[in-house]
Amino acid sequence: MRYKGIILSFILAGMISTGCTGSMEMKTSKEREEESTKGNPRIRIGVFQPLTGAAAAGGRMTLEGIQLANHLFPEVLGKRVELVVIDNQSDRTEAVNAVRRLIQEEKVKAIIGSYGSSLSIAAGEIIKKEKMPAVGCSPTNPMVTLNNDYYFRVCFADPFQGTVMANYAVRDLGAQKAIIVQDEVQEYSLGLSRYFMEAFQESTGNEDSILGVYNYHSGQQDFSNILGEIKKNSGDVVFAPGNYIESALLIKQAREMGIQIPFLGGDTWEAPDFREIGGEAVEGVIFSSHFSEEAQVTRRTQLFLEEYEKKHQREANAFGALGFDAYLVLLDAIKRAGTDDSEKIRGALAETENFEGATGKITLDKNGDAQKSAVIMKVENKKLSYVTFVEAE
Repeated sequence: MRYKGIILSFILAGMISTGCTGSMEMKTSKEREEESTKGNPRIRIGVFQPLTGAAAAGGRMTLEGIQLANHLFPEVLGKRVELVVIDNQSDRTEAVNAVRRLIQEEKVKAIIGSYGSSLSIAAGEIIKKEKMPAVGCSPTNPMVTLNNDYYFRVCFADPFQGTVMANYAVRDLGAQKAIIVQDEVQEYSLGLSRYFMEAFQESTGNEDSILGVYNYHSGQQDFSNILGEIKKNSGDVVFAPGNYIESALLIKQAREMGIQIPFLGGDTWEAPDFREIGGEAVEGVIFSSHFSEEAQVTRRTQLFLEEYEKKHQREANAFGALGFDAYLVLLDAIKRAGTDDSEKIRGALAETENFEGATGKITLDKNGDAQKSAVIMKVENKKLSYVTFVEAE
């Protein structure tokens, strides 16, 4: 029951802290019509992010980056860029509803979102059907952009992320046996686990190097059965990519059971809530990320760091940086298109090459995926510590 209380408190905190943000960003259709008649030209960009629910921490951090970029670069083609923000509530159905509303009711010209691969995949079909250009900030599953000419992303994809973590486990940690724990209902977790497994087996040269794959489901709070099985094995590492809440509880309960095997994860562990919930138990865990202050790579990196910390009075994070980049990549495409016509914006996005963002130089390939490098991070003294930088091959 104590874990249920922890989760509830974080969800309620997210609802309280983000409720005002949504209402400030949203305007009624009547208000927009009045602005238009007053000769105030705008380009409306839709944003759908999880601002409440299980993924709220990631969604809020991403939105902060988008809003910061909009604050610093508020115009394009001589028009003010207006962000129309809708909370997708960390829910697949609501993600579809949010995108449908942005396109059909709010008449946006392009869309940014969403944090969470499952949410982005759910919305992908209507984005494709309506031919609306969309830029994902951190949805890493390959299915987000697969067979969808209108969906792009500024983050690396799971095949690269999974390979990076598998190679790090073998080459840097000396691991020869691994255990995988995955969320059976999250495309992000399933995809990343699969790519880690393939890369780990290849790197060790042993098809039997994965000792077991254990499933749980989103919202699960008791992991004793899974951890009981893990305790029987002699694995060198546990790879457990998943949402930050379940991941933190999993590791916390593992340490309480005396399991001291190193835990590795994916970019969702960037969220501060992961460290808040996990406490001392998550000290030493290692995960892949998109950005680190110690790995500054462009002039925009420095701009983002300075402006973010000035505005929020705390250190910057990868999801904020990706939101920042998604907005700027889209703005650059609108500028190169020379129009706010959605089809032409899509065409310009597809031609993005060596764009200088906060997270590095971004080139979008034929699938709409960014060719990006990765950063490996470690939790030390309740903070994120930079470990190493991995170039994209």
